[in-house]
Amino acid sequence: MVTFHVPWHQDERLTDESIPLPAGAVTVVPVLPAGTTWERLRALHDAVAERVAHQITDGDVPTVVSGDCLVALGTLAGVQRAGFDPGIVWFDAHGDVHTLDTTTSGYLGGLSLRLALGAHPDLAVNRPVDVDRALLVGARDLDPAEITYLDGATAPATRTVEDLGTLPDGPLVLHVDLDVIDAGALPGLRFPAPGGPSAAAVRAAMDEVLRTGRVAAIDLACPWHPAPSPQTQAERQDLLAHLTS
Repeated sequence: MVTFHVPWHQDERLTDESIPLPAGAVTVVPVLPAGTTWERLRALHDAVAERVAHQITDGDVPTVVSGDCLVALGTLAGVQRAGFDPGIVWFDAHGDVHTLDTTTSGYLGGLSLRLALGAHPDLAVNRPVDVDRALLVGARDLDPAEITYLDGATAPATRTVEDLGTLPDGPLVLHVDLDVIDAGALPGLRFPAPGGPSAAAVRAAMDEVLRTGRVAAIDLACPWHPAPSPQTQAERQDLLAHLTS
């Protein structure tokens, strides 16, 4: 199983060391065009999609590890380009279901899942996923507009890490934002959310999804600041080795 290392946070190139993956990961660092943030993001996600599609066509289940959730749009698009019509299981402490009209912070990562579901189709490289085939897991830090949306009739189902319930049918993209893990166990997150599950509980839930045999690609987001100490860096390296094995 190939792991793609995508050291980007939105359209900002991160250092390779910011995501301390085990040896053997294939780094994806395309040259992005001059232009708007969204033009640059589309180019990045398109490059990820091409790598993912090629790997799936070769019979692999690739893992994509990046610095933010927006890269999941490229992973999703790659699965679609390989001929699949996937659902999404989206682990995240946050909803990521804002639109450009509802976001109050302006943080683009907060739109990620909503873009996967078809909002602002001109900005994304993927085809929309039907909300009936999307599951949001572990979300606990939600803005009022996100709560309103998720309480509506046309929104993805929400579950806890400990109780996934019924998974979407068909092939799946498994996305895990590492901030779903309790912030006390993972220092340095950009948007820490207390009260979450342990890393072991998240891994167990991931394994439950993987045991379906229907996961076409795995996407891991590492939205953290540079490690404040060698100990934190070592802990991150161990965590990623555990989650990508």
